[in-house]
Amino acid sequence: MSQQPECGRRRGARLLPLTLCAASVLYARRLRPRLLSWGATPDEAAADYPGDELFPDADTASTMATTLPAPPEEVWPWLAQMGADRAGWYSWDRLDHCGEPSAERIEPDWQQLEEGQRLTATRDGNAWFTVARLEPNRTLVLRSDLRLPGGRSFDPQYDAVPRARADGIWGFHLRPTPDGGTRLVVRTRGRSHPHPLTRLFDVLFGEPAHFVMQTRQFHNLRHRVGAAA
Repeated sequence: MSQQPECGRRRGARLLPLTLCAASVLYARRLRPRLLSWGATPDEAAADYPGDELFPDADTASTMATTLPAPPEEVWPWLAQMGADRAGWYSWDRLDHCGEPSAERIEPDWQQLEEGQRLTATRDGNAWFTVARLEPNRTLVLRSDLRLPGGRSFDPQYDAVPRARADGIWGFHLRPTPDGGTRLVVRTRGRSHPHPLTRLFDVLFGEPAHFVMQTRQFHNLRHRVGAAA
């Protein structure tokens, strides 16, 4: 009688690695590709977009998309005013806007945008996005260069490039739809160093976190754009 629980524990110990291996294969082959291309058509996922050339050797990338109920010229002002010290990011505000609600309307004072401009990513100003590509009503590409593990931004043009870092783009691409709406395609590309250490973190945490935040932003943008239309 006493040998049965011990036998069960041994069997469970042997099965655990197999279970973890099967779960890893399922995530890598079935779930992860869906997360990285959520809402995008095969053509959208395969297309080239402005800003891709900034990271031709990217080791992580995603293409997600949604349809918004207004033409690009009405969607653009919502994107142009993003920033931690501006309209927010329209995602989970408790996670990326210190709990302060993102703007529910378009603010004229936040519509100025030009290439090279910094948009603060955190309320303390220690991290920011740089406007890397800009074509009003069509393309907005934000670039981020972060020191690891602290998460503070640096300027690769003027600052010493740290050995441990994460660099990438967050691109918003607007295309009109035949029914007067907007197809919003969001492309991310990036690389991190040292790759052997950062790759596992990107796959297990970075990519799922982006999925959670990006799908929430899509939801909130549809609500705001639809209400203003």
